[in-house]
This record gives sequence, C-alpha cells and structure tokens, in this order.
Amino acid sequence: MEFVVVIPARFASSRLPGKPLADICGKPMIQHVYEKAMASGASKVVIATDHQQVFDVVKGFTNNVLMTRDDHQSGTERLAEVVDLLSLNNDIIVVNVQGDEPLLAAENVSQVAALLANSSAPMATLSAAIENVDEIFNPNAVKVVSDVNKNALYFSRASIPYDRSHMYTGENNGLDTQDFQRHVGIYAYRAGFIKQYISLTPSPLEQLESLEQLRVLYHGYKIKIEQAKITPQAGVDTPDDLARVIAILQSH
Repeated sequence: MEFVVVIPARFASSRLPGKPLADICGKPMIQHVYEKAMASGASKVVIATDHQQVFDVVKGFTNNVLMTRDDHQSGTERLAEVVDLLSLNNDIIVVNVQGDEPLLAAENVSQVAALLANSSAPMATLSAAIENVDEIFNPNAVKVVSDVNKNALYFSRASIPYDRSHMYTGENNGLDTQDFQRHVGIYAYRAGFIKQYISLTPSPLEQLESLEQLRVLYHGYKIKIEQAKITPQAGVDTPDDLARVIAILQSH
C-alpha cells in the first residue's frame, strides 16, 4: 500500500501564535509530527506551510517542505494545492496529519490509510471511545455515529446519539460512555477526491456545525470510519496543551 502524508503547518493561531515552531524538548512541534509521520510507512511525507519562518525552520531537518498560498479557507484547500504541486495520481492515498499532533501514533496514520485502501470510499477517518461523561457535552469534542459497514452517518458538536432514557430526564450520570465515539481529526483521501471536494458547494450542515467533513456526507459520498487501535492523545490548541505535551514527553 502506497500513501503520501501531508502535514499542513499554519503559523497563525489565535490561541497559540507560531504554534508549529513551539519548542518541545529541544525540537519544534512540527518536527515531532514529521518524525511520527515518517515512522508510519508513508512513501513520502511533506510539510505544507504558508509562512517563511516555518519554511526556514523545517528546512533545517528536511527538504520535504512546500510553500503554499496564504489565502486558503480550509486545510483541505491547502491539501488540494499540494496535490497539484506534487502532480499526484488521482488514485494515490493522501493522509492529512495535523501539524499540532506531536503525540500522534504512527500506527494511527497507517491505520487510516489501510482503511481507505481496503474500501471504495473516497475518504476515511478514525474515532476514539469517549471515557468521560463531560466530553459528551463538550462542543469542542466532535462526536460521530456510524453504521454497521463502518460508514460515518453524522458528525456533530452536539451529544449524539441522544440517550433518551437518561438525557431526557436529566440523569446524565447514568450515561454509558461506551455508546459515544469522539472523532479523531486525521483523514485519508484519494487524491482525485481532494480536488473534487473543493468544487462541491458548502453545505448548510457544515456551516451550522463548523465541520467541513459534513460537506462530504451532504453531497452523498461515503466516509469510512473505525475506532483507532491506539487511542490518540489530544493535540495542541492552547499554552496549557503545550505544557501538557512537554510534561508527557519529558516523562518518557
């Protein structure tokens, strides 16, 4: 199975400016992500950035970096530019790994690539079991439900599925977290579908939920999904997240 990993690395971040370059145990965060992706068995790993400083730092540990436009509205648009710049064949699998996931397991990358390779769907992703009831009601934790054939039915910031026997009565302490799955933001696409995706009209659902993967379901395409074999650690969005990741890596 051949697949390519693309790591978008935007410099701008409202909660943690310059996030890709944040120092973690002597290395910039983006280097940690790159090294995890390299261990996944990918045929090629490319970092795509829109900022000269990130480009220059990445050049210090690899030549696999591309400068992309700074006017993209989503990570998928940046991915489409990379597909064009690399002249990738429409059938090749492209895995989008977020640049703020320094604790991502290499096995997560290879798992989502294999999930797509063994299906006819144009796109695949992963989920993880929710262990804390509070996470069910956290809008920053995206929930997902799927069918018996590992096709995603819906993604939402709301608490889905709705456990009527407990939520309706307000007895949230009786909820069984095993009934809930958290979406893990790693995607595998066929390269041709990435270009097709950006030509699709935005859907009301994705605008309401602020979840761009809903555009795929809205237009009738399948997204394969299965539970991650290794539960991914949370990524870095805030200074507190960064401190947590540093503490974890230092302890190792």
